[in-house]
Amino acid sequence: MLISVEGDQYEALRVFCIGRNYAAHIEELKSERLEAPTMFSKPPTSLVPPGTDIRMPVHGNDLQHEAEVVVLIGKEGAPKDQEEATGFIRALSLGLDMTLRDVQRVQKEKGLPWEIAKSFDQSAPIGTFSPYNDTFDLGNIPFSCHVNGELRQQGNTGDMIFPIPAQVLGVSRIWRLLPGDLIYTGTPAGVGSLKPGDTISVESELMGPFSWNIR
Repeated sequence: MLISVEGDQYEALRVFCIGRNYAAHIEELKSERLEAPTMFSKPPTSLVPPGTDIRMPVHGNDLQHEAEVVVLIGKEGAPKDQEEATGFIRALSLGLDMTLRDVQRVQKEKGLPWEIAKSFDQSAPIGTFSPYNDTFDLGNIPFSCHVNGELRQQGNTGDMIFPIPAQVLGVSRIWRLLPGDLIYTGTPAGVGSLKPGDTISVESELMGPFSWNIR
């Protein structure tokens, strides 16, 4: 998937996701709060631009939405601290980490990896990107998620356990950052199930709205 920002184009080949980054979401799923960000990845085929129909996966029954702020990395390197990590952010958008919750639950109970619950095709809908500049306060980005016009999730990056610069730095300590890398930064409380015929949208005062239909 090619991403355009102010005439520059980036090929998104790596999609990094941060889990357990909002306390209320950890509580609603009865998960354990960790001392470092939980990271997993999705393939490029997980990305879905706005307005594209999303097919219901056939290997699970409970498809749930997780609305997130998404970071686009604009240059290669490994920042030494959070201040330098901020300089690697090229643009921001909103997206969804689609999760087959029933499949994830079974995988966790068996102690098995849960990529099949998180990293399937079309599991990462993503909006268009807005260039990162002084209009963005990384620690105060409000955003919301609606399903069929009903508010499901309402969050703010100020409620993150691990702020965006810390996430960029954390990813870079394991994988050298590359232009086009995407970081899904975690979801607030309010995740819920989707069914065929639903329309889901994410929006912010700074970005969006972006929407997708479930088929």
